[in-house]
Amino acid sequence: MSSEEKNLKVVAIVQARTGSTRLPEKIFKELSGKPMLWHVVNRLSQSGLINQIVIATTVLSEADKVQQFSEYNNYSFYRGSSDDVLSRYYEASKYYHADIVVRITADCPVIDPALIDTMLKRYLAQEKSTRPDYFSNVLERTFPRGLDTEIFSYDTLARAHREAILQPEREHVTPYIYNHPDKFIIKNFSSEKDLSFHRWTVDTPEDFLLIEKIYSSLYKKNPLFLFDDILRLFEEKPDLFEINQNVQQKKSGE
Repeated sequence: MSSEEKNLKVVAIVQARTGSTRLPEKIFKELSGKPMLWHVVNRLSQSGLINQIVIATTVLSEADKVQQFSEYNNYSFYRGSSDDVLSRYYEASKYYHADIVVRITADCPVIDPALIDTMLKRYLAQEKSTRPDYFSNVLERTFPRGLDTEIFSYDTLARAHREAILQPEREHVTPYIYNHPDKFIIKNFSSEKDLSFHRWTVDTPEDFLLIEKIYSSLYKKNPLFLFDDILRLFEEKPDLFEINQNVQQKKSGE
């Protein structure tokens, strides 16, 4: 990596809203005495390669609470479109002068900073001419849902913002990129083992109950427990699988 590459600004943008239909205001539900959103930002702050963390929320009045929370905790934030999340990401990236964007959603309170750094190192180690425009662990799922990490350049995001016209492409940020391999270099990061049957994201009361049990078991011993620690916990307590095994992931547009 050249000295110029080392000076690239890596910004993690956390997509956050309060209008969840299946679990309203889930991002403020508490885990070990702190709101879920606080844990997401705190875990991201342990990354050695992320230079700035930004909470990207909406201009809707219901998101005033997200802004107040961000200001109280001295977090960077940006308010943009509720429906056109692609434009929200683009504007936030531009405002905070991002070179590289790491896309994270606020419903992932066990997001793993070590995994993110591993992916960023792999991404940045490649020559600029062959570096993927989009690098993620979600196109072919082998990691637990809830460790979702998408990495792309500001230039890639800007192009998607200019060219994407379909509503799902605007609402979900990255489909225009990964659905156009003719226009972008796209690569997936896979786990050595298929762990995709784990569900560690929060969208329903059952999901939150599982995460609560994970935190109550691991947080006091190590507030920055990683996903290997969670896997060991599941080996010790296989009944944890049953808590949210029947939850169906929402489809795009639901």
